[in-house]
Amino acid sequence: MSTQRHTGLSGREAGREFGWRLAAVVLLFALFLMVIVVKLLGIQVINVQEYKTMATRQHEREVAEQAKRGGIVDRSGSRLAESIQKISFYADPYRVRNTPVKVNGIRDTVSKVSDVAAVFARHFGKSRNYYIRKLRKNSRFVWMERAVPIARAQEFMDTTVPGVGYEKEQQRYYLNIASQVIGLTDRDNCGISGLEKKYHEELQGHDGIKVFQRSATGERFLAAGEEQIDAREGLSIQLTIDANIQAIMEDELHKAVNEFKAKAATGVIMEVATGKILAMANYPAFNMNNRGSYRPEMARNRAVTDAFEPGSTFKVVMACAATEVLRRTAEDTLEAHNGKLVVSRRVIRDHEKFEHMTFREAMVHSSNIIAAKTAMELGAETFYDYVKRFGFGERTGIDIIGEAQGLLRKPEDWDSTTLPWMGYGYAFTATSMQILQAYAVVANDGVMMRPYIVNRMLDPEGNVVREFKPKKVRRVVKPETAEYVRKEYLQHVVGEGTGKAAAIPGVPVAGKTGTAQKLKNGSYHQRVYVSSFAGFYPVDNPKVAAIVVIDEPKTAYYASMVAAPVFSRIGRRMIASSERLKEQLAITVPEKLALDTLKAVAVPELSGLQGHDARRLLEWTGLVMEYDGSLKDVVTGQEVVSGAMVDAGASIKVTLGKPVKSQVHNRMQ
Repeated sequence: MSTQRHTGLSGREAGREFGWRLAAVVLLFALFLMVIVVKLLGIQVINVQEYKTMATRQHEREVAEQAKRGGIVDRSGSRLAESIQKISFYADPYRVRNTPVKVNGIRDTVSKVSDVAAVFARHFGKSRNYYIRKLRKNSRFVWMERAVPIARAQEFMDTTVPGVGYEKEQQRYYLNIASQVIGLTDRDNCGISGLEKKYHEELQGHDGIKVFQRSATGERFLAAGEEQIDAREGLSIQLTIDANIQAIMEDELHKAVNEFKAKAATGVIMEVATGKILAMANYPAFNMNNRGSYRPEMARNRAVTDAFEPGSTFKVVMACAATEVLRRTAEDTLEAHNGKLVVSRRVIRDHEKFEHMTFREAMVHSSNIIAAKTAMELGAETFYDYVKRFGFGERTGIDIIGEAQGLLRKPEDWDSTTLPWMGYGYAFTATSMQILQAYAVVANDGVMMRPYIVNRMLDPEGNVVREFKPKKVRRVVKPETAEYVRKEYLQHVVGEGTGKAAAIPGVPVAGKTGTAQKLKNGSYHQRVYVSSFAGFYPVDNPKVAAIVVIDEPKTAYYASMVAAPVFSRIGRRMIASSERLKEQLAITVPEKLALDTLKAVAVPELSGLQGHDARRLLEWTGLVMEYDGSLKDVVTGQEVVSGAMVDAGASIKVTLGKPVKSQVHNRMQ
């Protein structure tokens, strides 16, 4: 049988089939080559930028360079808040684990992790296992240590450990006064309360960007040809606050709360002619350098956030309205109803029973009956107009976040008892700042100034970028009205009335006490009070106005016994701390010598700070540090507790040593 018959194909047909098969193979090869060419064109021509970017990302990294946060200083330039550079160490666990070392000629990655952990443990005091757990995480980035003082970090910074690096960060340190005013920053240097929050944008500056390249061995270096943006330091803020006066007020409020077993205390001091706040204090406060003591409720600035029924301090408004509208004089005799008056079946009482009394006596003895009758004589619309003129029911406009406007209803919403009760400071609420502003109006010849606490903003070179000037809000009463109320009523209250304990030797003081029963759980049946004193000095040419408010005192509650003495002590020590005030007030030599003995400053919290930082912090306050040991160690104890008041220039003895593990951990939180 022939071959053709065996295959069933002729020679020509077999050749044709082979040709088709060959052509198919060639076509497949051609298509394969075409796909490769198209892919190469896509990579090298069409999508070249995309792939370049991908390649760059594998070898380059942008790192944000944190800008230094601007400082906060008091009116004389003393630092209240400052950012100090710290070092934070990080690691790439994957790289640490996969950069083998040789132990007895054998590559060993476990030994590498253990060695790196041991280095950290030796430098920072925590256990080696603590760092081993971090290095075994399934991550390309972990923080090993945060916010380490440069003095402690320097030795480790000079050590090259593959997979470990560091970045410079800022940590905020405070003089530890005016905590509710200045506020705090969080661990990322963002303001979370007070002025730190309100002016965060101005303080934080502008972060820079550094572009790094990674070598084949994984080492970083600045990328050549890439734009490197330097960080720009934030603006600094200069306040109107005087650090010495602030510390004095905080100390006296602290003492008052302890003495009278009170719930809280608030005080504000303001320059009459400008509206500048010299001090604004609250107690309880918190340690600004120990974030562990911080609670949101402790950050509340009660001077502007807490509104209460002011009681008799409000009678200054009633007296001004009576002087201008009713032509009331200090010698006018009025019926006092023997200390009891019924209005709309409700009883108004005085703590002293007079059948008749002059209007001056009504102010001196703080008669609620005369105040109520005077308000009713004025009428709802007129009295409401004066209340509004003095700024009640609206915010003062002070440059602090969280200010309340208080509760003041319009006359159409009043009932039959609202007007007489308002005459002596009930049936509405006000903040301490609003009450102080009203007294500053009387002290300033009837002109209301906007209170403010930020004086100016400065760039890193010290140039003034923005300055805040005194701002007149409006004229409230005539100059002669303000002078008459000052001299005929408020000065006599301190000279012979309920405000005797507010007197300052050698300085004529004018003011008014207020003992207001608090509405608690919707009732006045619980005997809880707010004791306050608001006033100014000297009477003839007032320079400063101040208010002291003691909330829920328990061992005594009359303002004459509680708030007035605190006002006096603050005023005495304040004058003692200011040579300028002594000159303005024409203090005599014997009184000056007595006042000089009252100078004092507050001791800051030092525990956990590196020795150099602690000494620097004490220098801010005008104190001297005594120590044994190395300033490279940290403060493990201080002889005088933080917040205590000591003489200016006093020595504070501290103990320096190596930090214990718990202490290191706490400072890093």
